[in-house]
Amino acid sequence: MTPVSFGLFEWLDRGDTPLHQLYEERLRLLEVADDAGFFCYHLAEHHGTTLGMAPSPALFLSAAAQRTRRIRLGPLVYLLPLYEPLRLIEEVCMLDHLSAGRLELGIGRGVSPYELRCFGVDVADSRAIFNEALAVLIAGLTQQRLTFDGEHYQYRDVPIELRPLQQPYPPLWYPTHRPESIEYAARHGYNFVGLGPAALLGKQVNAYWQTWRAHRHEAGRLNGHVAEPRVGALRQVFVADTDDEARETARTAYGDWYRSITKLWHEHDDHTYDEIFAWETATRLDTIILGSPKSVREQMQRLLEVSGCNYVICSFAWGTLPPEQALRSLRLFAGEVIPAFTESRGRQ
Repeated sequence: MTPVSFGLFEWLDRGDTPLHQLYEERLRLLEVADDAGFFCYHLAEHHGTTLGMAPSPALFLSAAAQRTRRIRLGPLVYLLPLYEPLRLIEEVCMLDHLSAGRLELGIGRGVSPYELRCFGVDVADSRAIFNEALAVLIAGLTQQRLTFDGEHYQYRDVPIELRPLQQPYPPLWYPTHRPESIEYAARHGYNFVGLGPAALLGKQVNAYWQTWRAHRHEAGRLNGHVAEPRVGALRQVFVADTDDEARETARTAYGDWYRSITKLWHEHDDHTYDEIFAWETATRLDTIILGSPKSVREQMQRLLEVSGCNYVICSFAWGTLPPEQALRSLRLFAGEVIPAFTESRGRQ
């Protein structure tokens, strides 16, 4: 069977605690994940919404780098149309060194037109801006001087004094659900993450690997230094002693998270994602995984068998889940779920 590894994901949505306390609670969760052996901590970037209390991922990841030793760290994603690329080049290099070469570099153009609009970016222009920003970013991470003449960005012989610790640059990640974007991610060998139901993910994963195999030896692939990418699924997870306890505790917290993830859309009378993220949909399609350790193992087994993923990113803290329960859920998952997959696959 395909070897699988597990990561950690964070929206860092606003719960019901003071913000400074929220940051400390999540850093403590991250310390426990580091000790438990999770592969990577992925942090979302959001703006103008309660969904994202880390609108500057680099700030929080800098703190995380000082509180951890092994777990890799990265934005999922940097919203490239919102950054001045030269500043981002320097920021990425700093983070890679501050984390001792543990940076994983997620990039994207943003799923929310309302968040982009906060910065005066039209979603219709975001793809072209993303493409240029990425070209500048890669050039700046790999060259000693930066010259670029584009529609949106221009640089002339700018000296680049900072270099990333990882060469030629930290591994790239690209989450998406659009078929054309999956093809793009696979062609370049980006690490890829999806969040849909397992059957849909299975089709996306198959399409990814077909394209990846067809292009894996091409020159000029952006993530070509990554021998075999991680192709994964994102899932909210809550583990408790019993199924009933897990469902009862998770449902209220999930409702608060649902209000956060739909808040900005609802302010614009946009209900595009209401059904996708509804509790009934999430539990029916197992896009949230919850229950006793035994039930969670069974749900995880189905996800891996149907989707073919080799990586699962788990979100343990969301909405108003009490921090002590999120911590216990993570510990139960690390102690009673992960070994069922990592150990059994090691014996294949």
